[in-house]
Amino acid sequence: MITKQISITQDDPDYLNNMTLVWADEFDGTSVDTDNWTFETGAGGWGNNELQNYTNGDNATIADGKLVITAKKVNDSKVAGSYTSTRMISKGKQSFTYGRMEIRAKLPSGTGIWPAIWMLGEDISSVGWPACGEIDIMEYVGYEPDKVHATVHTTAGSGANGDGSSKTLESAEEEFHIYGLLWDEDELNFYIDTPENITHTYAPATKTASNWPFDKAQFFILNVAVGGNWGGAQGIDNTIFPQSMQVDYVRVYQ
Repeated sequence: MITKQISITQDDPDYLNNMTLVWADEFDGTSVDTDNWTFETGAGGWGNNELQNYTNGDNATIADGKLVITAKKVNDSKVAGSYTSTRMISKGKQSFTYGRMEIRAKLPSGTGIWPAIWMLGEDISSVGWPACGEIDIMEYVGYEPDKVHATVHTTAGSGANGDGSSKTLESAEEEFHIYGLLWDEDELNFYIDTPENITHTYAPATKTASNWPFDKAQFFILNVAVGGNWGGAQGIDNTIFPQSMQVDYVRVYQ
């Protein structure tokens, strides 16, 4: 067999056409596929002073071909443990280096809610955060309705100093949208609905270990937090619960 390797630049119209679907979860079963996902459980604020406890699947269901992650109120105290939710990760099961990632989702709403669709470096256990790199494909905080955020966190810039952009999306809470990422050895391009609608580009001119950990595998995280440093910056409206993020699919093309 003879093989030939070709190079295609990302602005070449054949770049996307030459990608094929390598993995997907269409959420067409009756329960979350544990061959793809692990439920991270527990409390402790998750580094952001969040108030939810993450359960072992009690807050995640599959309905009508969609994953539904629901944040629920336990009591009105607005303290740690007053809410439950789900945090699903693909670490150790499905991780990827480079490609086109697409997640079609509809977001919850209301002050105090903080859903996210994101990725972390598979090597987080050994190098820690933010050295592992974090790719926030979509974040949303309920006190800023109709606005979504795409952000990159590295050792060179993390937390409030992450590199990102915010975009108005008036139907984020009412309609499904595709939150996408085009990732190659040169840059990260975030988009909404189509690759022609780029919302943020991260491409350090000179790449170093501190600003470009994105030459190694990353895994997916889907979660809905409550409160926290960002999500709870303007308090929590206890009348909104329950609130759900619905995910139609997660797809990876390479």
